[in-house]
Amino acid sequence: MSTNDRLKNKNVLITGATAGIGKATAFEFASRDANLILTGRRGEKLKAIAHEIKEEYSVKVVTAAFDIQSWDACLNFVNNLDQQVDILVNNAGLSRGLDPIYEGKKEDWDEMIDTNVKGLLALSRLIIPQMKDRNEGHVINIGSIAGHEVYPGGVVYTATKHAVKAITEASKRDLHGTKVRVSMVSPGLVETEFSKVRFHGDEEKAENVYKGMQALTAQDIAEIIVFTADRPPHVNIMDTIVLPVDQSSSTMVHRNE
Repeated sequence: MSTNDRLKNKNVLITGATAGIGKATAFEFASRDANLILTGRRGEKLKAIAHEIKEEYSVKVVTAAFDIQSWDACLNFVNNLDQQVDILVNNAGLSRGLDPIYEGKKEDWDEMIDTNVKGLLALSRLIIPQMKDRNEGHVINIGSIAGHEVYPGGVVYTATKHAVKAITEASKRDLHGTKVRVSMVSPGLVETEFSKVRFHGDEEKAENVYKGMQALTAQDIAEIIVFTADRPPHVNIMDTIVLPVDQSSSTMVHRNE
């Protein structure tokens, strides 16, 4: 098979596909002739993205709007899927607040844990058995530099991303001896809706996160996700830590004044 055809006609399920990395990844896979199953909470946005992709590429696009925090919603979604999932991109995730542990809000903690950890676990639990039965497939979890180091105010968010790292590595071990691949991509600062969500819609605070530096783009990460998926079947990339040149750690960011 030509290296340009490895992803052709593969069915790629992407969670959190309404914006940012998820949306960019959908377009990048479509450009490689992969069919898409896109999920997220905003149904109208999903439909608009699906329409745009189908206008540009000759691929199949299925959308499903539901909240990944709900096990029942995840179960209903998977039970109603008409096609097998060849590649699962567990992208849905968020951060809420930047509070120290002694000021954190329980509702923020619950949303991060239920989305970043439990939502990822739910889709993995429901999709991986099909891959194991076929002895092929690929799970790509979107982690973060926050899964490799912690920072002040990020106690719960960094905990969830450390959990994603642990889930990725343990899943690979659980699938030892099969041909199912498990990978993770761990970005640093990416300019998306991420900071706006973290600060509950405060655009000024969100913009200050990227002020005076050149952040990564969603497209940068999408290309790495697709590269990871596009390796030969015997190659399993476990993790890729990706930082903008202006960033050297979670707390070291060079800014031009």
